[in-house]
Amino acid sequence: MKSSASPQESFLPDLCGVRPLFAVVIIGELLVFVLVVARAGFGDVALRELALLSLYVQWIGMSAAAALCLSRGGLSRLPERWAAFLSYMLVMVVVTAVCALAWYVVYPRGREDALIELDQHDFWLRTLSISAIVAALVLRYFYVQHQWKQRTAAAAAARLQALQARIRPHFLFNCMNTIASLTRIDPLRAERAVEDLADLFRASLSDARSLVSLGDEFDLVRRYLAIEALRLGGRLQVEWDVDDLPLATRIPQLTLQPLVENAIYHGIEPAAAGGVIRIGGAVSGELLEIEISNPVAPSGGRDGGNRLAQDNVRQRLEAHFGARGQLQINRGERADGLYRARVSVPLTAA
Repeated sequence: MKSSASPQESFLPDLCGVRPLFAVVIIGELLVFVLVVARAGFGDVALRELALLSLYVQWIGMSAAAALCLSRGGLSRLPERWAAFLSYMLVMVVVTAVCALAWYVVYPRGREDALIELDQHDFWLRTLSISAIVAALVLRYFYVQHQWKQRTAAAAAARLQALQARIRPHFLFNCMNTIASLTRIDPLRAERAVEDLADLFRASLSDARSLVSLGDEFDLVRRYLAIEALRLGGRLQVEWDVDDLPLATRIPQLTLQPLVENAIYHGIEPAAAGGVIRIGGAVSGELLEIEISNPVAPSGGRDGGNRLAQDNVRQRLEAHFGARGQLQINRGERADGLYRARVSVPLTAA
């Protein structure tokens, strides 16, 4: 276990929330149902016991949840072993207190008016024994779920880092080749390209787990296009239609740049006259769709590398957004013959 944890990293969930409290209610009712059916079956007596026991168990469950909720901040600053032990003891103290109060409700004026027929020793023993077992199981479940979430987050972070590490050299090496070709024929333009490449490199070193704004990603694409324009000249033309897009929307960095690079490599370079790359988008419901299109070269474009970059982008979108993050490809089936790459991300990432 870790030596300590912040409140955000505590294995205890925030039991002040609606969903955790709903889970406590459901667990309590399932426990009551099992106990009553095992003892009394499904008759009239069972319904009476179900109502009384449900009230009692929910009283214990809500009180224990409230105690853990109020003490979560302090417990989270302790080592996890101590936090788990004290959480368990706190629950048992709450159970003992509720049991003592409930005894005077069950026997308000003496045994002849009792709501249920149990002596005090049996009542306390059953309550504390069942509560001890259930509390241990529930706290263990919280801890195991917390550890699973941490392992999942670590695996996802490692996967994202690996994916981004694979795509960085791809465009950085291409930029270096462009600069090398300009060094002898136009040193000043090569110097400007080095400055743009430095900005690209700083951006590419960001944490793969973090998201950047759509506006920042567009700036990254513009820097890359400035470098490629030095090499391709008038053969490369770019049309932007992004003024109406929500630029605060968050997307993984290096999402659009590899697609623009593919558009140049497979659509612009093979054509003697070059072509136009169009970058635009629109809001569709709760999704932001960004489309990058380029003309399909007469020979069908070049082979190799295209699917690797696209698969990389697709996997990173899926890692961040699940099924809501998508990359769709249209390989010129429409009448205009344009190759389209469409990225979809949720607007809730803004």
